[in-house]
Amino acid sequence: MTTILLVDDERLVQRSLEKTLLRAGYDVLTASDCVSGLQTFEANAETVDVAVFDLNMPGFDGMPKNDAGLDLLAKVIEHKPGLPAVVLTAYDEVGKAKDAVGIGARAYFVKGREQGLVELIQDILGTSNP
Repeated sequence: MTTILLVDDERLVQRSLEKTLLRAGYDVLTASDCVSGLQTFEANAETVDVAVFDLNMPGFDGMPKNDAGLDLLAKVIEHKPGLPAVVLTAYDEVGKAKDAVGIGARAYFVKGREQGLVELIQDILGTSNP
């Protein structure tokens, strides 16, 4: 089974995405900030197949930070080069999300259409199901 690490500090967004991914047949690990996201990743690095990070969330110092997802992305990619990653963003942050691709993300996704995220993950993995 494909395992996805989902890190987003907005509880409602996280739950909605988690439910969508679970319904699509994925195993989902969740965290709400950079510290717990990195801890969850490190504890499950062998089984994480895809990472999905919010762009703006509490950073490694625990304080809200714009682009904190990029910091987490850089650390995770350092641990597991080539890990497919998607950065979640709001509509007005697409430029920043493009920066994420430069760091190593496979794609960015504008929040709001959960099923679209499932399709994006399927495209990245080259599968039609988990």
